[in-house]
This record gives sequence, structure tokens and C-alpha cells, in this order.
Amino acid sequence: MQAFFCTFRYETGKMEFIKKHYKLILFSIPIISFGLHFHVFDLDLVGIHVWRQTETQTVINNFYRESFNILHPHINDRPDTGRVLQKEFPLMQWLFAIFYWLLGSHITLSRVLSFIIGLFSVYGMFYLCNNVFRNKVIATICAWCFNFSPVFYYYTLNPMPDNMALCCAIWSIGVFYRYLNTLRTAYVICSAIFLGIATLVKLPFILYGSFMFTIVAAQGKYRNFSRKQLGAIFFAFLFFIIPACVWYITVIPKWDNGVVKGALDIKQNMSAWLYILWGNVSSSLPELLINYASVLFFIAGLYFTFRNKLYRNNKFYPFLFWGISIILYFLYELNMIDTVHDYYLFPFLPPIFILVAYGAYRLLLADKLYRIVSLVCLCVLPLTAFLRIDSRWDTQDPGFNPVYFKYEKELRNLTPQNAYCIVGNDPSHYILLYYIDRKGWAFDYDRLDGDQLSYYVSKGAKYLFLDSHIDDNPGIKAHLYEKIFDKETLRVYKLK
Repeated sequence: MQAFFCTFRYETGKMEFIKKHYKLILFSIPIISFGLHFHVFDLDLVGIHVWRQTETQTVINNFYRESFNILHPHINDRPDTGRVLQKEFPLMQWLFAIFYWLLGSHITLSRVLSFIIGLFSVYGMFYLCNNVFRNKVIATICAWCFNFSPVFYYYTLNPMPDNMALCCAIWSIGVFYRYLNTLRTAYVICSAIFLGIATLVKLPFILYGSFMFTIVAAQGKYRNFSRKQLGAIFFAFLFFIIPACVWYITVIPKWDNGVVKGALDIKQNMSAWLYILWGNVSSSLPELLINYASVLFFIAGLYFTFRNKLYRNNKFYPFLFWGISIILYFLYELNMIDTVHDYYLFPFLPPIFILVAYGAYRLLLADKLYRIVSLVCLCVLPLTAFLRIDSRWDTQDPGFNPVYFKYEKELRNLTPQNAYCIVGNDPSHYILLYYIDRKGWAFDYDRLDGDQLSYYVSKGAKYLFLDSHIDDNPGIKAHLYEKIFDKETLRVYKLK
């Protein structure tokens, strides 16, 4: 079967290095990435979205320490309510906890496992592009550029379920494309399993099913499927998507956030909405998703798509509707994404880098000047990703009160392991309890008064961690027994 867009040929002398040494380039990706990330592997959780990272890591720790019941992931906050948190299905957290049980508990292990998942995503992009274009040069370029997407470069070392969902979603599309080239039923089953896992781990990746649906709906324009083949596709995807449907139908009614309401939860006026949209298009897209050094390739990909009129090819439409479904998701969740939640944009990465790889390939086939510029851009990608992202792992400004990071070991040894603690201020309700490694209650914006403190004490609270001056409040002061820590902005009290 011919490649998707067209039959590519190598022009003598222009791509010989990539063509002959693509395995070496693929092998160099983890080595370079490991070297650039080396100083982060043993670093505790800091930086952008440390809120989400500590939430995930807390669930991992509690699976390992308390119970491997995957249906009841536990956090550290509010022991009076059972501490069960049911958001995305915690498959990644549960698997990480198994590795903790086998190898020991340390944040480095979470970072290593996240890094390995990222490598599977990179090689999944190679596999996908190689099946689409039947061209190892384009596939190698895609894997290389994708690995140094700044947003991917950052989260590939952070414990986030989005990593696993993205990885499985990439392989779902890649394996399904392999099925289209071979029509072997095993591939469609594997593709359905990957999509089912991706959706289970992170619901928005169900949108990747639009790619398969478009191909099946356009029966005869891409492949002439027999009834048996259509049945296999339909029942495979239906069967493996059922667990995700059951899980989210059960847990979504318990959610109380803007993710479900999306665009229906109108909080901004039109000017604010346009500001968020422009911020993502003008900044997040080129700077975080693509990488400035790859922007030329992305523009070239769009240009050559229209110049070569690929949109007239029926085989183009699955990719078009795949992209449209992701854009609609983005617009629906724009209020939640804002200009900060960059990991919400993970579903965009695979289609973006298919375009990037196609554009880079075409530029490398162009005149000498374009080839030189393109090669320079490809070579500087690791550097530009490093320069843009490395400052996120800032221990001086870790995304929360740095006293907790600076005195982490001392704070964890300050109270008994089973002591309930109250911490604040912490809008996340995850970060500070993670850093003191205790169960208890978190409050934010000084929202703690004497009555609340009395209630927490009645439920077993023994210690109070404060980085504000509400301890001057008579209702608070009445419960304080002894100050056992006082450094910089943090004070810790033993309660009566």
C-alpha cells in the first residue's frame, strides 16, 4: 500500500546521513535527553504545576504505603472525609506504586519511570510517522523534533498521568495505521487497547477515536473493508472503551470544577476570552508546544500541505477531522486551560509534529540555503528546549513557600509519622502535606478560625504549620501549646 500523502523518494546526497544513520539518531535521543535532565532526576517536586505533580505523587505514595486498591486512590487532605480522590483512573499511579514496592520509595524512581514513558512516546511518534509516510527520514525527524518540544521536555520527567495517556494515544494511532497497511486483526485489537487505556487515564484522549471513526465512516475512500473487518474494528474499540465510560460516568458527577462545564461556565467577557486564545496561539503554540527552532518546519508543513493540495486527497481527511476534534476540545476547555495549563494541550502534540516533520523534510529537499537553515534548526533543538524549560526547576522559587523545600527533612522529622497536621497557606491542598509527608487538613488565604481549628483538633489534629500571622488570632492562640519550629516565614506549633 502506498504511503498516506504521497510516495517519497530520497534525493542523492541531500539526506544520506539521516537515511543511513537513523538508528544512531534514534539511539542518541535518550542519551541527549538524559544528559540534559541529569540534574533533575533526584530533585524533589518543584516548578510549574507542582500542584498537579504533588497530587499525583501523593496518590502513588499512598498506594504503596496503604492499599493497592486501584478504585480508591487516597490523598493526604481531609482524613475526616476518607481522603479518596477519584479523578482520572489512577492506572499510572498504581503501576508506579508497584515499582515502589519492588525497588523502594524515592522520587527519583517516579522521574525515571516518567522518563521511560516519554521515550516510548518518542518512539511511538517514529512508528506513527513511518507508517504514514513510509519514510524513515521523516519518521526520524518527527521523533527528534517531538522529543524537544519544550512542554514535552518538561513533563517527561514529572509524574503526571498525561504522560501515559499521550504515550498510549500515540501508539493507538500508529498501530491503527499499521492495521490499515496490513489488515491484520491483531493490530486493530492492539490499537483499541491503547486507545482504551489512554482514555481511561485521561478522558480528552477519547478524541483520538475521531481518526479511526473517519476512516471507517469513509468506507471505500481509504480501504474497502469487509463486513468482518468492520465488525472487528467496531467491537474492538467498543469493548476496550467501556471501562473508561463506566469509570467516568461514575466519578464525573462528584467533580466540582470547571473542567466539565468548560465553555458553559462563562466567567470571562469576550475580551478576556480573546486574550486567552491569543496567548495560546502567539505564545504557547510556538514557544512551548512546537519550540521556536521548529516553528519554521511547522509553517513549512502548512505551506507544502496547501501547495501540494494534499487536502484534495481522501486520505487527508482522517488527519483533518482528528485535528478539528482537538481544536473543538481546546475551545471548549479554554476557560480552564487559560494561558497556564500547558499540559492540557498534550493532545495537540502528535498532529503538530507530523506537520513539523513533513515541513522539515520538504525544506531539506529544497535549495541549499533552506537545507543549511533547517539543519541548524534541527541541531539547536535540544539547546532551545533546555534554555526555555530548565528554569522551571527553580529551587529558590519552587512554586510554593521555599521554606518547605529548604527544610524538608527537618520538617518531616518534626512530627510523629501518624500525626495529623494542619498546614497553610496552601491553595492546592496537596503541596505542603506532601512536603511534610503527613495526613491532615490544608487551608488557604488565612481561612482558618478558632471554630475550624477546634473541629480539626476534635478529629485528631496535633500540629499546626503556619506561614502567616493568624496565630495572633485569639481563637487560634487558645489552641496553641508549644512552638517547635520557627525559621524564616514558617512556624510550627504543637496543639493542646
